[in-house]
Amino acid sequence: MTHTPAADPPPADAPPPDPVLHADVPPLDPRSLRGLAHPLRMRLLAALREDGPATASALAARLGESSGATSYHLRQLAAYGFVVDDPGRGTGRERWWKAAHRGVRVDSMEEFTAHPDPEVRGAISALLYAHSAAHAEQLNGWIGTMHEWPAAWREASDLSDFSIRLTPELARELGERLHALVESYRDRLPEPVEGSARVRIHLHAFPRRAD
Repeated sequence: MTHTPAADPPPADAPPPDPVLHADVPPLDPRSLRGLAHPLRMRLLAALREDGPATASALAARLGESSGATSYHLRQLAAYGFVVDDPGRGTGRERWWKAAHRGVRVDSMEEFTAHPDPEVRGAISALLYAHSAAHAEQLNGWIGTMHEWPAAWREASDLSDFSIRLTPELARELGERLHALVESYRDRLPEPVEGSARVRIHLHAFPRRAD
């Protein structure tokens, strides 16, 4: 999930937004948020995006869940447009699923955190906490297995943090530039090549009180 902070309206002569940044990453709305904000649904969708199409039974084995539970929640994800059938796979007896999009984005956090419906406010909190937990799990997984990777990957990995003074406008600008930089690398390796791997990049930016 990406968060695109709300910005002031652009000048009339400003260039149009870069379509690459939002390509195949539709925005969440209150309805779709409620459909996604379930721990197992989020794990199922993440697995399909990371590892490709799969059946409910395969996902159940991978995630340690029952096939009945994964089947039900996949159908719920389909109802909200997050997953679709993969007609090129399987037989009449097994249904293959794939992610409908590369990701989702939040265009305005205020739309959810200040929503009059407490269910929506609770859903965005659940979604954000689940993402935070998933990031921590992925990072801990890397730390626990980094000795199994070639030295070149251990040297190329990064675990950094920074603290700088910004205004909300500068923080938004920084985030937009970082997103654009990451996107500029997306098609550098359109196909797997020897020595390549999928790389996870987490971006967390938030203010802290100076107590």
